[in-house]
Parts: sequence; C-alpha cells; structure tokens
Amino acid sequence: MQLSKNSVAILIIAGLFFIFGFVTWINGALIPFMKTINELTESQSYLVASASYISFVVMALPASAILQKIGYKKGMSLGLFIMAIGALIFISAASARTYWVFLAGIFIQGLGMTILQTASNPYITILGPIESGAKRIAIMGIANKMAGALGSLIFGALLLSGIDETKQKLATASISEKNVLLDTMANSVYIPYIVMAIVLFLLAYFIRKAPLPEVEATTVEEQEKGQTVKTSIFQFSNLWLGVLALFVYVGAEVIAGDTIISYGISLGFTGEEAKYFTTYTLLAMVFTYALGVFLIPKYVRQKTALIASAILGILLSVCIINTTGFISVVFVAALGVANALVWPAVWPLTLDGLGKFTKKASALLVMAISGGAIIPPLYGRMVDTNTQKLIANGVSDTTALSTAANNSYYILIPCYVIILFFAVYGHKIKSWRV
Repeated sequence: MQLSKNSVAILIIAGLFFIFGFVTWINGALIPFMKTINELTESQSYLVASASYISFVVMALPASAILQKIGYKKGMSLGLFIMAIGALIFISAASARTYWVFLAGIFIQGLGMTILQTASNPYITILGPIESGAKRIAIMGIANKMAGALGSLIFGALLLSGIDETKQKLATASISEKNVLLDTMANSVYIPYIVMAIVLFLLAYFIRKAPLPEVEATTVEEQEKGQTVKTSIFQFSNLWLGVLALFVYVGAEVIAGDTIISYGISLGFTGEEAKYFTTYTLLAMVFTYALGVFLIPKYVRQKTALIASAILGILLSVCIINTTGFISVVFVAALGVANALVWPAVWPLTLDGLGKFTKKASALLVMAISGGAIIPPLYGRMVDTNTQKLIANGVSDTTALSTAANNSYYILIPCYVIILFFAVYGHKIKSWRV
C-alpha cells in the first residue's frame, strides 16, 4: 500500500518538475528575443537569466520558514500560484515593452519556483531510501528537461520566427517604424503567457487537493568519535561544499542551455535554425537521466556518476574552445550529458544524515541556484569585453563576436573542477575539524 502511495506521489512531483522545467528553459528563446525588442547588449540580455535565478537567493530561506509552517504540499500549491501571478505581469510588460517590467515578471515567477523547488527536491529525496535518491531525482530530471525541450521549441517558434527579417528591417527603419516593428514583436507573448497563467492557477488548486503523503527526513543521532551531536547547520561542512558545487553547476547548466542559441546566431546560423539548439542540450540531458535511472544505484554509485560528470564537463569545455562552427555547437549541447546527473547526485550526497536540518539545508541548496543569476552574465560580460578588444584590433564585428563567444566558454572549466572536488572529497567532510 505504501509503495502505491509513493508511486502516486512520484508521478505528481514529476508533474511539478515538468512545470518548472517548462518555465525555466524558455529563457534560451527569451534572451535573443529580449535583446532585440529592448535593443540590449549581450551582457544586458543575460539579465533574463539573472532575474529568474537571483530570486532563489531572496526567497529560499523564507521558503524554508513557510514550509515549516504549512508543509510540503501547501508550499507546492503556493509556489504555483505565485508563478501564475508572474506570468500575468509578463503580459503587462509586453504592452509597455519595458525591460524592467519583463524582468519583474520573471523575478516573481522565480519566487514561486523557489518555493516549489524548496519543497519538491527534498520531498522526492526523502520519499524513499537515501542511496536511491539520485535515481528518483533523475526521473524528475527527465520530466523537467522534456518540458524544457518542449518549452524551448514552442517559445522558439513563437518568439524567434521571423527575428532575422525583423532585425534587417530595424537596421533601416525610422524611429516610428522601429517602434511599430518592436511593438508587434513584443505582442507575440500575449497568448502563450495567458495560457501559462491559467494552467498554473489550475495546477495550484489541484496540487492542494492531491493525495501526497507527509514525509520527514530520518535524523542521525549517533555521536561521532570525539564529537558531539551537531546542533547547528553551520557545523555540516559537506552541506556548504554541496551548496558551492550546486552554485557553479547551475551556472554551467544555464550557460549550456541559455547561451547556445545566441552562440549559434553569432556563428552565422539564422534564428530559425538556432532555435532548436537548446533542445539538443536538453535532449542530451534526458538521455543521460534515463541512463541514471537504469544504472543508479544498482550498477553505479551516486559518487561515481558525479565524478564522471565533472570530468566529462572539463573535457567538453576544452573541446568547445578549440573548435568552431556547428561542431562547437554540438559540444555545447553535449554538456547536457555532463550536467544531467550532477543535480541528482549532489542532493542526496549533501542531505544524507542532516535529519531535522533537512528543510533549512534544502533552502540553502536551492539558494545555490543563484549561480544561474551570476555566472551566465559573467559569460555575457566576457563576450562583450572580448568582442570590443578584437574589434579594436581590426577584426570584423561578426568574426569578433563569434570568436569572443567561443573563447568565453572557458569560464566553465573552474566550475567543473569544483564539482569534481566535491565528488571526490568534499561530500565526505562531515565536520570543519581536521
């Protein structure tokens, strides 16, 4: 009977991962779209990702407090409701074509996703044995990234179709003609975001009524040799190293998924062609998640999967920098393979044994998602700076942008090195004492 309840719960949580996967991964299409309609620089356009991910810093600890009071299920429902509000604000932003209002809508959706993530990730981790936590999260990842691939395709078709022709017209248009073109382009978000808001409001209601069992993490009370039972979350060194690993991981994952369309366009691919590139990254992740479901923990330990992922990420990053054209795009997409099992492995390795500290620890891990707010804009700034240097040295604008975009992917290498350290050694450090 318990297995049946857990199976239903897993399906419901998978549905939630589908929802925030859909909402998160449309950023790959939104970044070039926003860059065009608001006439932004490369680094400014990546504030789309920042607005979404910085909300995890603002809301994660309040989300933990909320969950302590209302529980996992009501928290998930509240998160969906707030996401729906954010979708409605996005519609208002399109009418005004004001960038900060767009960012406000994305930020509010991020607040809702923070509550949803803070509730759903630990919930699915402790719903069964901790040693198979990565397997359950990998199942969630399949739902998340399939939704992301679908969202990227849908929003790519809605927002990026005709973007190349629009750019050509903007280059020679008068101010009044430019405003008409950009207003028409901005209006294309109305229907998709109205539909999104309605779906999110309905889901918030249905999750509130769903048959989700209440679960709590098991507390490890044994006293370690020479140590007292931990009384503060600051005593868990492996937790803070796990937060750092997730911080750099999310930054790397967002770069792989959200920059690939803009990178493809810089290489000379049309918007019509490049709109599929994020989907390639996400499908690579889905394939690897499926492998994880099959292999973990029966054939491969969570730790081993994490080590392999980090090493592959380093190798692929080097390959991106040393190639160009469609081959380099393929290597960026292949980062989906390196990234897929990082999140599923880091959560159980970090939460193992935290007991009563699990909700607060989960909030800190969710705050690490802010890596997606900081690292991608750093990539964008590097692209802008390197492009200007190359142009100053006489390189053509187009070649300078593509070269700068390619070389700036070296920001990924230190990210994967940190993940490798956590996988090999960091997760085993249970105390700050040497």
